[in-house]
Amino acid sequence: MIRVAVTSVFVDDQEKAKSFYTDVLGFVLRHDVPLGGEDRWLTVVAADQPDGVELLLEPNGNPIAKTYQQGLREAGLPVIIMRTDDIQREHDRLTALGVHFTMPPTPTGPVLSAVFDDTCGNLISLQQPVG
Repeated sequence: MIRVAVTSVFVDDQEKAKSFYTDVLGFVLRHDVPLGGEDRWLTVVAADQPDGVELLLEPNGNPIAKTYQQGLREAGLPVIIMRTDDIQREHDRLTALGVHFTMPPTPTGPVLSAVFDDTCGNLISLQQPVG
């Protein structure tokens, strides 16, 4: 059986990303390993899934990564989709913490979707299944 173990999102500042993803979104730090220079193997996991898929907060230091990240953002495309059981509660909580939403909770087919800025160069989609 094959499973996803780690997936990544490019970030423009790993320390800022670590703070946003843990302090604001509520993820838990899994690994923070220096790789030389400023770069780190920096992963977080969902608080209720400590052995779940790790999200690598990967530096966008190479031109390909930076171009990819900027292109998605300029097109208004989220880089990752996260799920919640109560999108309105999360929208209200994150807004109170100063998170900027580019799209409030909105019906989009079989889900409610919202999109927010992760402060590290990305748009993130938050979704709640409907029904």
